[in-house]
Amino acid sequence: MRIFTVIGARPQFIKAAPLSAALRQQHQEFLVHTGQHYDDQMSRVFFEELSIPAPDVHLNVGSGTHAEHLAAMIVPLEKLMTEQQPDWVLVYGDTNSTLAGALAAAKLNLPVAHVEAGLRSFNRTMPEEINRVLTDHLAARLFCPTQVAVDNLAREGITQGVLITGDIMVDAVLRYVETARQRPMLRQQLALGDAYALVTIHRPANADDPVALRAILDGLNRLEMPVVFPVHPRTRRLLSSLDLAPAAQVHLIEPVGYLDMLALLDGAAVALTDSGGLQKEAYVLRTPCVTIRTETEWVETVESGWNMLCGPEAAAVIRAARHMMTHTPDAHPDFYGDGRAAARMLAAL
Repeated sequence: MRIFTVIGARPQFIKAAPLSAALRQQHQEFLVHTGQHYDDQMSRVFFEELSIPAPDVHLNVGSGTHAEHLAAMIVPLEKLMTEQQPDWVLVYGDTNSTLAGALAAAKLNLPVAHVEAGLRSFNRTMPEEINRVLTDHLAARLFCPTQVAVDNLAREGITQGVLITGDIMVDAVLRYVETARQRPMLRQQLALGDAYALVTIHRPANADDPVALRAILDGLNRLEMPVVFPVHPRTRRLLSSLDLAPAAQVHLIEPVGYLDMLALLDGAAVALTDSGGLQKEAYVLRTPCVTIRTETEWVETVESGWNMLCGPEAAAVIRAARHMMTHTPDAHPDFYGDGRAAARMLAAL
C-alpha cells in the first residue's frame, strides 16, 4: 500500500509521528511538508525529536493569506499526486495544508483519509472550522477521536467510512511523556518551581487583535505565580508593538520543541491556551486547562470539568486560572482512547 501524506504545521507533525512509524513497517509513505510552519522551532525540531522521516518533498509555501496558501499548495500537490498515484491521501487536522491535500486529491479522484475527523466548534469565523468541514465532506475514511465527532458527522449526513479510532495525540503523549519527564533543564533555567502556569496563544482572534492580546497579557501579569509563555511567531509580532511589558514573573520565551512542551505541560499547575492540541494534551496529562476562546471542539474536556472557557479579558483570565487550580475534578473519563489509534487507522486503510 502506498500512502501520500500531507503535513505542514506543528500539531500535524505530532499526530503524524505514531502513524508514520506504524505504516512504514509494511507499507510505503510519500511525505510532503507544505512549509506552512517553517520556523526551525515550529518545524525542524519536531522531525528530529519525534524521529519523523525527512519529507520527500518540501513545498516551502511560507506565510501568506489563506487564498495564497491554498493556491501555493494545491498546484504542486496535484502534480505530485499525479506522479505518485497513491492508494490513499492522508491528511491531518484542520489547517490550510489539510484542506489543500484533500482538494487536490478529490479533484484527481484519489481517496482521502482524514485523521481527526468530525470535530466542530460551530464557529464558521474560524478558518479551521471551514477547513475541517470541507475536508470531512471530501474524505472516504473519517477517523474520529470520539463518539461526539461521529455524531457531528451524522448530523451532516456523513455516515459512510466513519470509524472511532481514539485520538492519535494520545498515542504520541504516551509514547514520549517519559522521555519528556527526563528533560527538567528548561524548568530549572527559568526557576519555575512546582507551581507555574503554561501559556500558548496563536489563534488570529487573540494573536492578531491588540485589544485581546493586551488584555490576556494584563491578566498574566496579575497572576500570583510564575508564567512561562513560549511565544508563537505571529503572536510575537503583535506583542512587540504593545506598550504593556511582561511582569517579572512572566517569562516570554521562544517556541520550544515537543518534548520540552510536554515536560512543561506535565509539570504545570494550570495551562492557559487557545490551542486545540494543548487542550487535549493537558487532559491526557491531567493538567487543569483554561481555553481563552468562547468555544472549543474538544467539548468533553469542558463537560468533565478539566477545561474552562473564558474570553480574552484580564479579569476573566485570572478568575478562570484560579478556579481551575482549586477545583480539579476527581473523575477523569477515558474520552480519547488507549493510545492505539494509529494501529486502528492503519488497519482501516
